[in-house]
Amino acid sequence: MKITMIGSGYVGLVSGVCFAEFGHDVVCMDLNADKIEGLKKGVIPIFEPGLEEMTLDNVKAGRLTFTTDIKAAVASAEVVFIGVGTPPHPETGHADLKYVYAAARDIARSVEGFTVVVTKSTVPVGTGDEVERIIRETNPEADVAVVSNPEFLREGAAIKDFMIPNRIVVGIEDERARPVMTEVYRPLFINQSPLMFTTRRTSELIKYAANAFLAMKITYINEMADLCEAVGANVQEVARGIGLDNRIGTKFLHAGPGYGGSCFPKDTLALVKTAQDFGAPIRLIETTVEINDARKSKMTKKVIKALGGSVAGKTVAVLGLTFKPETDDMRDSPAITIIEELVEAGAAIRAFDPEGMENAKAVLPPITYCEGAYDTATGADAVVIVTEWNEFRGLDLKRIKAALKSPVLVDLRNIYRREEVARHGFSYSSIGRPSEDIAAG
Repeated sequence: MKITMIGSGYVGLVSGVCFAEFGHDVVCMDLNADKIEGLKKGVIPIFEPGLEEMTLDNVKAGRLTFTTDIKAAVASAEVVFIGVGTPPHPETGHADLKYVYAAARDIARSVEGFTVVVTKSTVPVGTGDEVERIIRETNPEADVAVVSNPEFLREGAAIKDFMIPNRIVVGIEDERARPVMTEVYRPLFINQSPLMFTTRRTSELIKYAANAFLAMKITYINEMADLCEAVGANVQEVARGIGLDNRIGTKFLHAGPGYGGSCFPKDTLALVKTAQDFGAPIRLIETTVEINDARKSKMTKKVIKALGGSVAGKTVAVLGLTFKPETDDMRDSPAITIIEELVEAGAAIRAFDPEGMENAKAVLPPITYCEGAYDTATGADAVVIVTEWNEFRGLDLKRIKAALKSPVLVDLRNIYRREEVARHGFSYSSIGRPSEDIAAG
């Protein structure tokens, strides 16, 4: 099939490349000329494992091209996906849909023949109705079916999630779109991927409901971690004990510094705003947002406590800046709040992240960026693990200790065993485990 993807950011580029991998003829369009020129030269604007290789392979095979010419890209397509950003509006907190609506107008001016227009971006309930209205208003002659097809991609595992999905949700109001969307995803049928057709508004809500539920699950175990610290229990064992109940499951029960990234923060907030607008407030998610916002500052206090109650004049080594491993995404990363507050409290920061340091420079206060974990620890008063990159899981603790001024390790991801760290002579703080501060003699 001939598919055009409007927007070549995270969602648009990953989706476009994977559709090309299916064998479809895909054009990725973006108004950012520098980005498109870079993609034509093989420069991938985001870090996602496997994406660069798959992009280059499909360009070479002739199934994937890049352009800034929206008119030509839309006119030649059977299916046009809208994969542009929907950031939170800075004043209202609602999802800002200006890029989605601009794409709808451009599509309306360019479309030729019957075309299925698919909203891939994460959008509030009713957005598909407005996209259809805009297209009809802009071009009354346009023959289109507007569809909702939300993405469920985890950063760091996006290609696997796209190629081996646990569900594909398609919301339609025009039955002509059903066979077209079935054909788009037909290459996955050998994997028996569940293709779920529903109404457009239901599809839009499914995406928000899923992300809000997972965010709530993360927040729940973080609250439980605080209780574990207070009563002397172990949150990891509590998580395992409840996760083995298949009604609950083990995923998203890892205590830490709070959720971040491009989805959970903005999607929970957008769902809260939508629910309030419709007079059906979702108190659980409202509380989830509040708790997660406060969680990051609580982690700052944990670091300050580990350093004796003050970080003024001290140096803190931060390992991991991105909101999760296997991505360079800094959006709403807990590291931002933690570092900002430590700097405000008088600390000097040395930091390292395997992929996120360039993006970090745009959102963090002036700090020292280092070349690796051991370089980061050199001369610091404490090491703080914020993101659980694999290379931080097996550090040479003897070498880390030798590099530090004082042997203090704050593990905000619980990737080390207390006994092991204490044996190396560290004062160790973790999340939701008993005797969180252990000083070995």
